[in-house]
Formats: sequence, C-alpha cells, structure tokens
Amino acid sequence: MNNISPLADRLRPTELSDFVGQPQITGSDKLLPKVLATGELPSLIFWGPPGTGKTTLALIIANKLQADFIRFSAVTEGVKDLRRVIDQARSNRLLDKKTILFIDEIHRWNKAQQDALLPHLENGTLTLIGATTENPSFEIRNALLSRTRVMVLKELNTDAIIQVLQRALADQEKGLGQLGLTISDDNLQLIANLSNGDARAALNILEGAASLSADITPEIIKEAAQSASLYHDKAGESHYNLISALHKSMRGSDANASLYWLARLLEGGEDPLYVARRLVRFASEDIGLANSQALNQTIAVFNACRFLGVPECKVHLAQAVVYLAKCQKSNKLYTAYNQAAVDAQATGALTVPLHLRNAPTDLMKDLGYGAGYKYSPDYGYTEEQDYLPPELKNKKYL
Repeated sequence: MNNISPLADRLRPTELSDFVGQPQITGSDKLLPKVLATGELPSLIFWGPPGTGKTTLALIIANKLQADFIRFSAVTEGVKDLRRVIDQARSNRLLDKKTILFIDEIHRWNKAQQDALLPHLENGTLTLIGATTENPSFEIRNALLSRTRVMVLKELNTDAIIQVLQRALADQEKGLGQLGLTISDDNLQLIANLSNGDARAALNILEGAASLSADITPEIIKEAAQSASLYHDKAGESHYNLISALHKSMRGSDANASLYWLARLLEGGEDPLYVARRLVRFASEDIGLANSQALNQTIAVFNACRFLGVPECKVHLAQAVVYLAKCQKSNKLYTAYNQAAVDAQATGALTVPLHLRNAPTDLMKDLGYGAGYKYSPDYGYTEEQDYLPPELKNKKYL
C-alpha cells in the first residue's frame, strides 16, 4: 500500500452522514446537525471513551463550517501556545473566517490554563471543542463548563464496530479493499469484541491482521491484538516446577508433601516474599469462601516475612503452608470470577445502567444519572432492582 498513515486515520469520515455509532448526537433531530445547518456552533466538550469518534466529529464540524481547525494536545501545549492561536484567530476574524480550537485530553489542562480560554470564548474570538475521557464535572472548570455544551459519546456497540470494519474492507482507495482479504462474519465479530467499543482499536487489529495474512483467522486476529509481551522465565524451569508442586500439594490437602516442596524452594535460595505472594493467591483461588480466614493468615505471613526475613520467616511460611493444606477447599470464587471475566470480554464494554451511577453534579443529574435508584436500607434490603446490564439480566456466577 502507498498509504503510510494508519488505517484508522485514513478512514475518518468527512461527513456527518457517514459517522456511525452515536445517534444520540448525530440524529437529525439532535442539536449538532441543527447547529451545523445554521453555522452557529457553540463551544463543545466531547466526553467519551477512546475510539468513539471525538476527534473525527471535531474534524467533520470544521470541514462543514469551513473553519480554520487548530489542533492542540493538552499534554504538550499550554498557555504560551494558546497565545499564538489567539493571534491567528483574531486575524481569521478580520477575514470573516471561523476558528475552531480542538483541545484533545482537555482534562489535563490545569485551572490557570482552562481560565485562559474564557475571555476568548466570551468575545467570540474562537470556538472551543474539547475532548476528554474523564468526567467533565470533575475535570473541567465550572466557569468553562458554563460556556460549553457537553456531548456524551458512548462505547460503540458491536454492530457499529462491524460497520466500520466492513467499510475498511470495501474501500479500495483508503481502506484494505485492494488486498483481497478473506474474513468471516464470525471473525469480524471477534475483532469487534476484542476492541471493547473502540473503533480505532478495531481498525488497528484489522490492519495488523491484514499485514500477517490475506486469510484472516481467529489465530491471526489474536496475534494482531496481542499487546502483552511473553513472560521471560528468568529463573529456569525448575523454579516453576517446584512452585507448581507446592501449589498442587496444598490443593490436594497433603501437608507433608507441601512442607517438602516448601523446603526445596527455601533451601534452594528462593525469595520468601515470592512464596508468600503465591500463598496469598492460593488462599483465594483454592480456598476462597470455604474459609475466609485463609486470606488473613497468608497476609499476616507475608508481613512476617517482610519484617523478619530469612531464616526466621521460614517457620511462618511453614505454618501458612500447613494451614492452607489442611483447610477445606473451594474454587467457587475463582471459577465465578473467570465466568464473569469471559462475559466481560465477550460483551465488549456494556455501559453501567443509569440508575446505578452516582450523580454528584447537576450535569450528571440532567443526564439521568441515579434516576430510579432504590436505596437498599429504605427497603429492608428486599428491594427488587436490577444491578447487571440489561444484556446480562439474571446472570448467575455463584
């Protein structure tokens, strides 16, 4: 391919009609299309997760209004850079040209930096579009919030992600249409699930997979999506064989074997804190709700090891190992979490129901946060109320 910019950047839509996944903002009866039609754009704050279209929307707006679009990163640019923007905006104003200042990650600007914007928004020198992944109620100054409109972007659902992917596969000029890729609907769904509502992440996975093979399989997708490096075994296989033997002996309730493998580890020079950390893990993974004191015991032993060091702490580790070996076992907590994790990964990023969200600010109340929540003590803890997302209603893990 001749294009060197990332696929996600090349495929940004330039018209509002091509923008997908945010009908609460782009619908024909909503504010944004109406103000674009009139050309009277207020300053805006786009609040939403990564990859939901905040920057793309800002670019579409600037293109529609034929405005001078100045892009800022709040991480690297400050008030000194803002002064140059103001000078440029004043020059644009003399030419009857609008100036849109787009500040990415605006929540990273401090009070003084945000305050520096206020007079220029007041007198119409420029229009601000800020983008943030953080709650504006907490991260944006009230004085600035009062001069802007907050628009909430949501995680993209899988249908929207798949639509974006299909566009990338079909586009011969900017996308991957010229590559003749083979990918099934199930594998498009897999990419959508792995992206967690982030269109940019989905396109990055697809682009990475396309660079590996024209036939895109689940294995290729997972390789492209892999973000964590492989674990480097610094201590050798024997180290892990011994800790595995200790773990399995405790799980099998054989206290004698557990003591032997512990001794092999410690006498071989193993770090006692490493062993103690593994015991803390075991207390919840293999005992869990069958004996909640197991976790307290292992935390106490970890602290003893840190306080005393070797050789004194060996006896404390021995106490914990024997205690854990003799405990009643249950992995219900471990398996329940794993089932919940599978659901969390498979369903992408389901939003928290509005009635379960706190609403400490007027903005959040206006958006419906906390509406309809039943305070359990007022109902004697017998209230009927859904706590899971609607898509997982009545799901049981325990």
